[in-house]
Amino acid sequence: MSMSRSLIVYTTPLCAPCEALKRALKARGLAFETVDLLMDEAAADRLDEQGIRSAPVLEIDGRLYAGAALTDERLDALLAS
Repeated sequence: MSMSRSLIVYTTPLCAPCEALKRALKARGLAFETVDLLMDEAAADRLDEQGIRSAPVLEIDGRLYAGAALTDERLDALLAS
């Protein structure tokens, strides 16, 4: 895997799945940016335009993943590709 991958986690406050995703990325030794969807209206609008209305959302090199795509097994596959 290239070390220059861009990882962004879109979160909301008090979101247990968001915290779990961040822990999973940290456990894999990956650096990522965090965007709070309540504070960043443009980011929230962008996700809404993609039909994504729940957090967390993981952006990998510009591609968005949410919901069932973020299970631990699928996360390994996404990050390995």
